[in-house]
Amino acid sequence: MTVKKSTTQELEEVLQEIGQKIEELVKKGAEAGGEIKEEIEQKIRDLKENKTTLEAELKKAKEMLEREYRDKREELEPRIEESKGFVKEGFKQIGLGLKILFGKK
Repeated sequence: MTVKKSTTQELEEVLQEIGQKIEELVKKGAEAGGEIKEEIEQKIRDLKENKTTLEAELKKAKEMLEREYRDKREELEPRIEESKGFVKEGFKQIGLGLKILFGKK
């Protein structure tokens, strides 16, 4: 059975990959010289900026989803409690029906 990853997990993995690529570029930049070193440093700055932006967007999305979840939960909580009562009553009725059914045999 395969487990589906949530969007949040996928984004976190992408951010980790970006972090790893930044580290690789830092190492290559230390070894490189001249013009190539400047290009690598610029790419590092760009990646760090994008990573920061993605992290901020991920944080906002998580907060929004948590807020929506809390709102929906608060909205549905009374209905869920009411449904629990109906389910309990239904099981009681089934139990009584079985007692009557097996009691008459």
